[in-house]
Amino acid sequence: MPTLDPDGDYLVSAWQNHVYPLAARMNMTLKRPPVQPRSRLAHEAAKWADKHGRFEEYNIALFRAFFVHGKDIGDIEILKGLASDLKLDGNSLHIALKNGDYTAMVLADEDEARQVGVRAVPAFVVNGKVQAAGVQSARRLRELLS
Repeated sequence: MPTLDPDGDYLVSAWQNHVYPLAARMNMTLKRPPVQPRSRLAHEAAKWADKHGRFEEYNIALFRAFFVHGKDIGDIEILKGLASDLKLDGNSLHIALKNGDYTAMVLADEDEARQVGVRAVPAFVVNGKVQAAGVQSARRLRELLS
């Protein structure tokens, strides 16, 4: 499936009408990224970071790289640099990504998402069914958890 045009009507509208207002309410500075990369390698890199006990830090670095700095998180060199910035072995990550060491795990996650009906992100799955997709209010999230 082709990636979305970063300057296309859908993404421009989504950012103007949803992302920017939400970011402002949360006192966050986000920028509409200039690229819409394939993110499978980023997911594989996050699995690799998890194996090294650094999933949360790496995940935050991924989000900042994409949503704040507009980096192409589908680029191995970018992913390697994020690992190195966290004092992880970027060369080890590079090798793992080139070898596809985490591809099967990510593909299994994608299959599971399809099976439960995930079609948008974020998706909130309760008891194996998507209960909400897209950005939700705090009230709605509390309802889902009760």
